[in-house]
Amino acid sequence: MPMTSKLAKLGLFDAMVPRYTSYPTAPQFKPAIGSDQMQEWIRSIAPDSQISLYLHIPFCRRLCWFCACRTQGTKTLSPVAGYLNTLKKEIALLGRCLPSGVRLSRMHWGGGTPTLLSAEMIRDLAQAVEHVVPLAPDAEFSVEIDPNEIDAERVRALADVGMTRASIGVQDFDPEVQTTIGRIQGFGITRTAVEMLRESGITSLNADILFGLPHQDEARIATSVQKLLTLNPDRVALFGYAHVPWMARRQSLIPSDALPAPEHRLRLFETARKLFEWDGYHQIGIDHFATPEDRLAIAAKAGQLKRNFQGYTDDPADTLVGLGASAISKFPQGYAQNAAATSAHVKAIESGRFSTARGHVFSGQDTLRARIIEAIMCDFEVQTSDITTRFPNSEGQVTRLIKDAAEQFGDIVQVTKRGLRILPEGQPLTRIIARHFDAYDMSGAGHASAI
Repeated sequence: MPMTSKLAKLGLFDAMVPRYTSYPTAPQFKPAIGSDQMQEWIRSIAPDSQISLYLHIPFCRRLCWFCACRTQGTKTLSPVAGYLNTLKKEIALLGRCLPSGVRLSRMHWGGGTPTLLSAEMIRDLAQAVEHVVPLAPDAEFSVEIDPNEIDAERVRALADVGMTRASIGVQDFDPEVQTTIGRIQGFGITRTAVEMLRESGITSLNADILFGLPHQDEARIATSVQKLLTLNPDRVALFGYAHVPWMARRQSLIPSDALPAPEHRLRLFETARKLFEWDGYHQIGIDHFATPEDRLAIAAKAGQLKRNFQGYTDDPADTLVGLGASAISKFPQGYAQNAAATSAHVKAIESGRFSTARGHVFSGQDTLRARIIEAIMCDFEVQTSDITTRFPNSEGQVTRLIKDAAEQFGDIVQVTKRGLRILPEGQPLTRIIARHFDAYDMSGAGHASAI
């Protein structure tokens, strides 16, 4: 049987599965988790340890039609200023709960468009964080950059407050594709942004590019990738566009008949993947590429790659605190998500409590299955010894799960003395194989296509 037909038979082109940036996934979160639980989990963080911090800035000057993130448009900085005042109060609330001596191993500002902030706002927000939980000496501080919304003054401010990595959204450089997704961003604008960042001393750069966009074909995505490669990013995220207009209404502006068929999406991914690898990048997990010297590639080679809500990471911290509307925190005990609506989030913080609206407490087999799924997503392999060392007395169950997976997926996986390995030709099915180890009901969860 040809490989494409085999992948199709196993559901690659019609399955809707999670991206597994968490386990359990966000649709399983329940409203039983609130502010009191959030405070308790923060207070349980070990003194003098390291955590990660995510700050969500849910504002954009323009709303791109392809985007499904929690964002809102604004023509002025007035609502942004009000939101930042609330965010600083949330940071202070975190500080009142946080044990002494805690430092940041990673900090990420996402959105929305964090670079919508003025230079003064950037410095003010960074100072508020530094006062409560400073960066560790070897910390990584990354910010999502919109090349259309950045200038030399804001770049200087970001460099001054310690940003070490810029994350630039590219999506696609083709004019017709850009017009169809409501994201006009010329290559020249992007190149200028990169040059400003590097001139300011920010040398670490990652970029996002999408496959599966309307009107994309192999020639167009190849041209976009080749242009991106001239900017020499350290790492690239090659994400599949998820067309979910029932969840993100603005996507209804994108004509569905212009979207590539699932089989075509696979060819688009393979075209881009080959170009990255021909240029010396290593594939990291299912959708990232990095230069051999990049920290992500080093972590992957050492078997230390992790996965969280920002995707793949080498972050050593076990706790990620998310601040801002809709932000998600992860603790050893479970997940906590802030109110999605900005108004509800602001109301809670202004009343002196976290806006935590839902979440999940780990129970039963959650952490065991989470580790198996993370290993599959990061390494394409589950090592029995890794699981049984972390979870004593689990060998029988792990063996059964591996046996069941081997029976379901046949010769695209391989059972070895170490455990279960996904063969290279089966790696497009990684998320579907991960789903095999998911114990939760996913009907009606609205997940994305497997490719």
